[in-house]
Order: sequence, then structure tokens, then C-alpha cells
Amino acid sequence: MIDAAIHVEKLSKSFAGQPAVDAISFSVATGSTTALLGGNGAGKTTTISMLLGLLLPDSGTIRVLGEDMVKHRYRVLPRVNFSSPYVELPHRLSVRENLTVYGHLYGVSKLKQRIAQLAEELELIDFLDRASGRLSAGQKTRVAIAKAMLNQPELLLLDEPTASLDPDTADWVRGYFRAYQQRSGATILLASHNMAEVERLCDQVVMMKQGGIVDAGSPAQLRERYGRNDLEQVFLDIARNRRLPHGAA
Repeated sequence: MIDAAIHVEKLSKSFAGQPAVDAISFSVATGSTTALLGGNGAGKTTTISMLLGLLLPDSGTIRVLGEDMVKHRYRVLPRVNFSSPYVELPHRLSVRENLTVYGHLYGVSKLKQRIAQLAEELELIDFLDRASGRLSAGQKTRVAIAKAMLNQPELLLLDEPTASLDPDTADWVRGYFRAYQQRSGATILLASHNMAEVERLCDQVVMMKQGGIVDAGSPAQLRERYGRNDLEQVFLDIARNRRLPHGAA
């Protein structure tokens, strides 16, 4: 697909004979924000792991930033980053030390200046030299975001990016991602259970269930299709196997 930051075709992955991802296909336009939604066990994490090259697919193709991720993922990885509050950084290293290690891995130039810039932007200064294992859940989330922004990625994959943040900070973080995207033209793929967050940030929503894609469209299209006022109700309709309104696609 032309001008797609991500293009997935008939992608499948099984574990112990059980399909986790079952022949899914979707594209994410360059510069857009797409949500990958679904309940526990829907296949979101497996899909993201394959997009990052952490898992090899059993079949199908993945193209990220124009490259085949199975054959040439090392060409792509310096241009991509990932954030999840559920992936712990080494506890004994300070925040500064962790960011320095990851900065070297990503080949970030002027690393000290970049860390200082992120520390100011994400309000990390007060605990920059504290061991990562001694941070609160909210502080860990902000550090995970800083790690993800070190290399100013062209493609950013976010798993529950505002988990453990208070509403005010979470709103600020969403604005931060939006401003970064507008400034850089980056593409964002987001996994979240916060439907208000998805409606605010996302141009497209891909709904997964039991390893497959069951629906896709903009938040407005999905609300209209299911006759709902918000995306949370759409999510519940899909999760609970409620039928589409008469005449819906």
C-alpha cells in the first residue's frame, strides 16, 4: 500500500497449536494515529510484538516504513520506538542511567542534551538520579515515555501510554504526543482501554477479537455503524457479540 507506515497482510501466529493472531490484514497511513483495540486475549500484544520484530510470524507479511520486518528489521528499528508501563526498566539503574543505555542502543547523538530536554518536557528532573525501582507507577510511566522518545521515532507504538497517570497528567501526555506528531509527521499505533483517549487521539480504530479483526473505521464511523454515542459502547457491543443495527455493514 502506498504511503503506509505499516502494512500487514494475512499475518498469523500460533502458540502450542492455538492461533493468537489469525490471518489479519490492515494498514496504517503515514502520519496518522491508529488504535488497535480488543479485550484480553484478542491478539493485540502478539501483533505489536511481530511489528517490532520481537516475534516472527508463522505466515503473512509485515512492512514497516517500507521495509520487510522479517527480512530487514534492523534497517527499521532505529526509526521506531515502543512504550509500555508494563515493561520494567532495570531497577538498580537510575532513570538517567537507563536513558543513557537506551540512548546508546538507539545511536542518539548529543545524548546528554537529549536526556536533559526530555527530563524537562516530561518533568523527570526531580527523580532523574533515583533508582528506577524506587519510582511510583506514574513516574515509571513518564520514564517509559521518555525512553520511547529518545530517538525521535518516525513510528511510535504505545501500549496503554497513560496508565497510572492522574487525569490531568494523562491529558497533558496526550497533548504531548499530538504535538510531537504534528511537529514531526510521526505515525502512532496505540493500544489502550481508555476509549475517551482513543476517540481524542485516533484517526482509525482496528477492533480485534480472538486473534482476528472484526471491524475497523474511524471512531465516528464505528459510532454510527453501531448506533452508539461513544466508542466504549461500541467496544462492549463487539466484546459481548451484540448484533449490528439492522442494515449496518
